[in-house]
Amino acid sequence: MAEEVELRTPQLRLAARVWGPPDGVPVLAVHGWLDNAASFDALAPRLPGARLVALDLTGHGYSDHRPPGAHYHFVDFIPDVVAAAAALGWERFGLLGHSLGGGIVSFVAAILPERITRLAVIEGLGPPTSNPADGPTNLRKAIEQMNALPRKRPPIYPSVEAAIQARCEASGLSWAAAAILVERGLQPVDDGFGWRTDPRLRFVSPLYLSEPQILAYMARIEAPALLICGADGYLVKRDYMRERYARIAGLTVKILPGGHHPHLEDPEPCARLIGPFLTQASD
Repeated sequence: MAEEVELRTPQLRLAARVWGPPDGVPVLAVHGWLDNAASFDALAPRLPGARLVALDLTGHGYSDHRPPGAHYHFVDFIPDVVAAAAALGWERFGLLGHSLGGGIVSFVAAILPERITRLAVIEGLGPPTSNPADGPTNLRKAIEQMNALPRKRPPIYPSVEAAIQARCEASGLSWAAAAILVERGLQPVDDGFGWRTDPRLRFVSPLYLSEPQILAYMARIEAPALLICGADGYLVKRDYMRERYARIAGLTVKILPGGHHPHLEDPEPCARLIGPFLTQASD
């Protein structure tokens, strides 16, 4: 059974789910965009020997939202993860991330190479980028979305089942997988059920990193690294990812059947790769 914990950082309160013995190999896990810590519910029990702490990122699950008027920049999640490790008292630890979480933890590994023992990522390596020519349009749209937020009514679902169905339709997840995420991501409201996630998370990013900037981070990753891609997932379709792979000296890439959430839809093959990798002694 997972243990629920709260981590107090200097700025925010972060919620987390914890699996494994207190003396297990410390691993900090970070979920994907609009998901939550329950993303690892199926995988974590299959990682014996690991003390896995799965965060609810800021604005997700049971963690605090950012203050009014703030955006959710990709780089702002990275200090949150570093602060979570400090709250846990971890000097050296492994990292596990999915999708957005994979991008976040790969940057953490790049800026703290002396502290990261191993890096495992699923369907995520660095952040998404965009055409630089779209920068002015994206910034304007982000400001417009922020200004329009007070007038917007968030979606309300008459039942939990309706919310699960909406998540299935939006993401292609199976009912069972979507139900795991929705259970933690939903809250009762006057007219039914609404999402706990901060609606600002859906705004277009006001600023994207360029691909050369991202490659500079990839080149700074020193820990042994494992990337798992779904054969029908997002990364195998993106040619630019090959250059990111090439910049990481100790990277192993494995492709498993499935889509963007292989660790949640079919966790056993992921566990057979990730478990021994994360718990293997590092130099």
